[in-house]
Amino acid sequence: MTPRPISLQYEGEGIFKPSSGFFAKVADEHFVIGGHYKLIEHHDHSENSHRHYFASIKNGFDNLHDSMLGEYPTVGHLRKKALIRTGYRDERSIVCASKAEAERVAAFIRPMDDYCVVVPLNCVVHVMTAKSQSVKAMGAAEFQKSKETVLNFIDDLLGVEHGATARSEAA
Repeated sequence: MTPRPISLQYEGEGIFKPSSGFFAKVADEHFVIGGHYKLIEHHDHSENSHRHYFASIKNGFDNLHDSMLGEYPTVGHLRKKALIRTGYRDERSIVCASKAEAERVAAFIRPMDDYCVVVPLNCVVHVMTAKSQSVKAMGAAEFQKSKETVLNFIDDLLGVEHGATARSEAA
């Protein structure tokens, strides 16, 4: 198995060639001449997009009204709770015997993850955690969509037009 994607250049007629000497060497180390391999397209997150995203979240955090700092005490809380609230989350439910038990279970779970959202509803406890935005967890297209969604969420918190937080970071 290769440790990382090998950058290839398509030369037409079904021929792919490593795009540099480095990638040719990696291919030689990991593949056998005449072997059959499945090729899948891989898109990395743009490092510039990644840096811009986190700088924009920091900018949004710096402009939050003081009354919001209880719910979003750090930049990390803001990002992860924005992911959860916009649907980029994993959700688990725990069914309890009673509403009182559900409230006790929720109180037990909350301190386990500072970023999770725990909602007891009748006899069921819903636990939501943010999806990872790592390269491994999200491809470039999904990362870009989650980035835009989170930044729009922050713009809504701030009461500004969508795109304002991202634009003001670049200024």
